[in-house]
Amino acid sequence: MGSGRLASALLAVVLLHHSSGFWIINVVFPPKTKTGALSNSTSPLIIVPGNLGNRLEAKIDKPTLVHWLCYKKTENWFPLWIDINMFMPIGLDCWIDNMRLVYNRTTRRSTNSPGVEVRVPGFGQTYPIEFLDNSQLAGYFHTMVQHLVNAGYVRNETVRGAPYDWRLAPNENAEYLSKLQDLVEEMYNQYQKPVYLLGHSMGCHYVLYFLNHQPQEWKDKYIRGFISLGAPWGGAIKTLRVMASGENDGIPMISNIKIREEQRMVTTNPWMLPFKDVWPKDHVFISTPNFNYTNLDYERFFKDISFEDGWHMWEDTKNLTAALHPPDVEVWCMYGVGLPTVVTYVYDDEFPNGDPVDFVYDDGDDTVDSKSMSLCKRWVGQQKKPVHVTEYRGLSHLDMVFHEEVLNQIQQILQGKSDTPKEIDVRLSAKEQMMV
Repeated sequence: MGSGRLASALLAVVLLHHSSGFWIINVVFPPKTKTGALSNSTSPLIIVPGNLGNRLEAKIDKPTLVHWLCYKKTENWFPLWIDINMFMPIGLDCWIDNMRLVYNRTTRRSTNSPGVEVRVPGFGQTYPIEFLDNSQLAGYFHTMVQHLVNAGYVRNETVRGAPYDWRLAPNENAEYLSKLQDLVEEMYNQYQKPVYLLGHSMGCHYVLYFLNHQPQEWKDKYIRGFISLGAPWGGAIKTLRVMASGENDGIPMISNIKIREEQRMVTTNPWMLPFKDVWPKDHVFISTPNFNYTNLDYERFFKDISFEDGWHMWEDTKNLTAALHPPDVEVWCMYGVGLPTVVTYVYDDEFPNGDPVDFVYDDGDDTVDSKSMSLCKRWVGQQKKPVHVTEYRGLSHLDMVFHEEVLNQIQQILQGKSDTPKEIDVRLSAKEQMMV
C-alpha cells in the first residue's frame, strides 16, 4: 500500500474515532475567535501534553530484527510516533520493536530497545503537540494553539510546547524536568511575567510532579497558575484493561492483543493505575470467572497477566503523585462529567487474551471517572492559593482540548479573569446557558 493510500486510511480512522483515542482530527474548522493584540497583563503559556500527546523520533542500528523486512539501520532520524508504517501488518512488528522499553529490575530503570535511539523533537515549540504526524492528519493541540494565536499569542514565543518522552514516568525523566524549569525561567526573563502551565490528562500529573519538586519561593516568582484539563488525579481504570488485554483506541487495522505488546513496555501505564487511597478496597476493577481484582490485588494482577515487570514498575512509580500534594500555585481544574465511563471490565475465560465481554459504568468523561478527576477539589483549603473547579457536563476526555467553551474559558483565565463557573453544560446553547 502506498503512502498516499495509507494517509487516506489514517484520515478515515481519525474522522471516525476522534473521541476514542489520540487519533484526532477536530482541527479542520477551528472555533472562530477574534484576532487581537496580547494585552500587557497577559502572561506567557507552556503546554504539557498527555500520554501519546507529542511526536517521537528514532534512529536505529539494530543487532537483530524481529522481521527481515524491518529496517536494520538508518542514517537519519525518522518519525516513530506517529509513523504511518505502523498501520501495515509487518510494519507494526517493526514499530513495536523500535518503540518498546526494556525494564531492568536491578537498576529500576528503563532503556530503549537495543540499537534504538529515541528523541523528542521540538522542545519549546508547538508543532510536535499541534499535530502528531508530518502529514498533519492527527491533530491534538492545533485548535487550541490557533485559538490563542487568534487572540494575540505568538507560536514558539508567548505560547510554547513542552513535549516529553511519554513512555517514561517522571522518576526516569529528570532531564525533561530540568529543561521545563529552564523554559519557565527563560520565558519569565523574556517577558517579565510569571508563566501559566497548562496540562492535559497525564500531562497534569507531570506538571504536579514538577511543581511539587520546586521551592515555594521559585513558584511564587515564576508561576502564574496551573490549568489542568481532564486530569486523572486518582489514576485511570482504563490502564488496567490496556495492560491486561490491550486497547487499540478504535483503530481497526490493529488488534488489541497486538498493540498490548507496546503498551506493556512503558512505565507510564503502571504509574496511572487507580491510586489505592481513592477507590474503596472492595471495588472490582477487573472481573473474571476465576478472580475479581481490586486495588489490593495489583501484584496478583500482574502475575496473572504474565507481566510481572509491571508490578515492579508500579512499585517504582506508585508514590510519585498519588498523595496529591497541592501544587501551591493558583489552580484551574477543568474536566468533563455526565458521560458513561467504564469503572469495571468484565472478562470471560479468555482473560487476559480476549477482550472484555461486559462493562460496569459510572459518571465521567468517557475515559476517566469523575471520582478521579474531581480530587483536585481537596486542594481547596490545603493551599493558600485559590483553586477553581469547572465541570463541563457532556464533554468527553479528548474534546477538552478542542471545545470552544473550554478554549474561551482558558482565554479568560490567561487574560487575568480568575472567576470561573462551577459548571458549564456544553449540550446547551449560549442563550440556554445564561438562563440556567
